[in-house]
Formats: sequence, C-alpha cells, structure tokens
Amino acid sequence: MRFEFSPASPAGKWLGFVTAVWVQAISGNNYSFSNYSDALKSIMALTQLQLNNLSVAKDVGKAFGILAGLASDHLSTPVILLIGSVEGFIGYGVQWLVVSRRIQPLPYWVMSIFLCMGGNSTTWMNTAVLVTCIRNFRKNRGPVSGILKGYVGLSTAIFTDICSALFADDPAKFLLMLAITPLIVCLAAIVFLRETPPSSTAAEESDETKYFAVINVLAVIIALYLLSFDVSGAHGRLISQVFAAVLLILLASPISIPIYLAAKNFIRSESNTVDVEQHVTAPLLAAVGEKEVETSSLAVERRRPVVGEEHTVFEALRTVDFWILFVSFLCGVGTGLAVMNNLGQMGLALGYTDISIFVSLTSIWGFFGRIFSGLISEYFIKKAGTPRPVWNAASQIVMAIGYILTAMAMPGSLYIGSIVVGICYGVRLAVTVPTASELFGLKYYGLIYNILILNLPLGSLLFSGLLAGFLYDAEATRTASGGNMCIGSHCYRLVFVVMAIACVIGFGLDILLSIRTKSIYSKIHVSRRSKKHLVSSGR
Repeated sequence: MRFEFSPASPAGKWLGFVTAVWVQAISGNNYSFSNYSDALKSIMALTQLQLNNLSVAKDVGKAFGILAGLASDHLSTPVILLIGSVEGFIGYGVQWLVVSRRIQPLPYWVMSIFLCMGGNSTTWMNTAVLVTCIRNFRKNRGPVSGILKGYVGLSTAIFTDICSALFADDPAKFLLMLAITPLIVCLAAIVFLRETPPSSTAAEESDETKYFAVINVLAVIIALYLLSFDVSGAHGRLISQVFAAVLLILLASPISIPIYLAAKNFIRSESNTVDVEQHVTAPLLAAVGEKEVETSSLAVERRRPVVGEEHTVFEALRTVDFWILFVSFLCGVGTGLAVMNNLGQMGLALGYTDISIFVSLTSIWGFFGRIFSGLISEYFIKKAGTPRPVWNAASQIVMAIGYILTAMAMPGSLYIGSIVVGICYGVRLAVTVPTASELFGLKYYGLIYNILILNLPLGSLLFSGLLAGFLYDAEATRTASGGNMCIGSHCYRLVFVVMAIACVIGFGLDILLSIRTKSIYSKIHVSRRSKKHLVSSGR
C-alpha cells in the first residue's frame, strides 16, 4: 500500500487546491509596479504621465485575459498554467534586463509590450486556478474565492518583504524574483491541479468547510507575520534571513491537509475498513449525474435564462444585472488600481523616502479584505440569504471616505489610505468572483470572469493613466533629467476627490444589484439550509 495522491482521491484534490494557493501567492506581481516604477522613470527619463501609461500597458494585459477565458473551455489546466508562467518569465525578465542595466533602455513602445505581457501572464494563471477550484468546490464558492484572492493580495507583500529582507529593496532583484518564482511554482501546480468531481454529499461539503477553515487560519497567521515584520522597523541581515525562512515554511504549511487525508486513507486501507474503490467512484458517478443535468438543461436553453441559471456569454451580456455589476466593479477596482500604481509617487510627494511600507500595507490589508469578505458573505447567505453585492456596496462607501481623508492630507493619511484601499479593493475582488458564478452559472464562467476583469485595464486607463497622470503633470515641475516631479499634498488632492465621487456612484449600483438579486440569494439560502439539516440529522 502507498499514500494516494491521484487527482480523483480526496488527498489529490486538496493537493491540487494547495498548489493553486501557491500559484495565487506568487501571481500578484501585477500590483507591485510601485516597487520598481521609480527606477523605470529614472532610467527612461519619463514624465509621470508616461510612467502612468506604462502602468496602464501592464493593466491592458488583463484585457487579453479574454484569450485565457476562451482557452479555459478548450485547453487543460496544466497547459493554461504553462502559457501564463512562460509569458510572465519573458515579460518580467526583459524588464529586469533594463532595470539592472544589462541592456540599454528599450524604446517606450517596446517596453509597453513587455509590461503588457507581464500583466497578461497573471490572467492565465488566475483563470486556470479560479475556474478549476470553483468547479471543484462549487458548494463553497465564497471561501474558495476569499482564500485564492486573499493570497493574490498577500503576494505583493510576500515579494516585497522577501526582497527587502534579502536584497535591501533592490528593484532589479525584485524584478528577477517576479520573472523566476512564478515559473517554478506553476510547474509544480501543473503536476497536481486538475478539474475533479465536486462533493456529492452533505457530509463531504461539511468536511470541505472544516479544511477551508484551517487554510484560512494559516493564511491569517501568514498575514499577521508579514505585518509584524513591516511595522517592527529596520532589521539586521540575520533576522531578515530567519524571517524569510520562516515565511517559506508558513507558505508550505497548507500541504499538511492533503498529507493528513492521504495518511488517513492509508490507515483505513490497511485496516480494511473502507473500500477505496467505492470512495473514489461515488464522486465520479455524481459527476456523471451532473453532466446529465447539464445536458438536459441544454434542451431548454433556447429560452432566455433568468439570472441565477446557466448563461452563455452572450446571454449574460444581454442582462441588465451584468452591466450593473460591470460598472460598479469599474468604480471600485479602477480607483483602487490608480492608488496602487501611484503609491510610489504619492509617497514621494508627501515626503516619504521609503514607500515599500505602503505597498506592503495595501497588500496585507487587501488580503484581510479578500479572505474575510469571502467567509462573511458566504456565512450571511447561509444564515439569512443576504445578497453578496451588499458587501461590495459597503466597500465602495468605505473607500470613498478613505479617499476624502487622504485628500485632506492629514498626518498619517497615506497610511490610512493604503489600509482602506487594500481592504476595500480586496472585498471587491473576492465578492465579485463568486457573485458572477451565482448569477450566470459555471459553464462559461472562465470567459465571463475575464470579461469582468476588463475593468482592470479600463479602470487603470481612466483613473491612473488619464486622471492621475494629467492632474499630477499639471502640478509638477520639470527636472534636469527630463522628467518631472511634484512635492506637496496638492499633487493628488483633486484625484482623490474625483475617485471618491466614482465610489459613491458604485455604491448606488451595488445597492441596486442587491435589490435585484435578493430572490436568487433567498433560493440559495433555502437550499443550503436544507443541506445543513441533512448533515445534522445524520442522513
């Protein structure tokens, strides 16, 4: 006998999820532009508008995520992961060559292409991970989304703090990590992450909830560990190396779940108390049943489905609810991206010499926003049928207040702004992902998700490239190197006021969507209460 880690086994299924967590923990490189943007600006002698347009090029890579969405219906998860990791290796590798001065700065339009490739690489990784895991654990979509998106939020802090600990915030070495690490981790995920049958019994769903709780606890420990390193001031080389080693152990710790399941299955097999064949076959039979339901649903697909049923992409695009979700998403993530892309210049404008703390704060608090919103939104659906968009509405109004406070430039306001943006941006992402699957179904979810993600390049263009870029340059003075610089609270004040107004508009749209989808979440609530009753009654 041996430990069983095949994808069809419980241990193999959870090992796949753990590798998905690792992929997400290194796929937030799209949010780390501020860590090396000043180096690019200096080496290429750019104005702030030109630099912001480079950040837009990075986010435009998300627009090509539609290709990943289309591919998710035709290519296997390993192939999608391989495409994303290789593309990221090339995109960030070339940026490393430039920043490390191993090659001369490339023409502006060429650099835009490589930033676009780096940004697009994450869409392949995220699509592979999210689509596969939400289908594998479809009865726990909130926790799945919260955990996976939470680790994306942590990834910037993970990269930033490791670079700070080992390489003294060297932007060239930071880019080298962005190029190499995702490739290595994705190669591991290629081996283990597969689409498998979802849970078929209430007892299996209950077990899933327990294991997700364990992973949530481990994730919170990692976030607190990162936060303690950030707020504890300067560290010596030895302490920094110990910090990095412990961090890697903590990141590896979720693997304890599939090891535990494999050991439990091994012990049962040895004692002949469980028929392993039956354990593996039951979910497969359930999957066949689900395919029959899907097939039968195709027979009635000619009528236009209502929200809450399986939609094709074009059917989803014809609904009012999709566009309410789309525009409200734009208001939240677009303004959040503008802050993250400009944190470096915002910090310098307010007199800070080290902006890595703001990048880390945004990342870590973004994690808390993602992971807890996934759990809380799932809890209130099961408890009271509360529509998920309610939590998006709450995040929008809090974000608007945060922007107003930052515009006032009170002492410590950038710290407050970094935390608020991190939390609310995280909520927005983690809640929207399962919401889209609940409103429009899972059959074409990969493409629907990537159409929603078009808001990242669109929001980056509107709020970062145009709004923040033009208004900063209007306040800035020319430098001797050919670039420009603005010092003072006035540099971004009007930017924050406009973004606060956008968030208020998004708040109204989310409230409207909550009202329109209340009946759908009431049905989900009733369904999950009946499943819970089956578990408690022992059936």
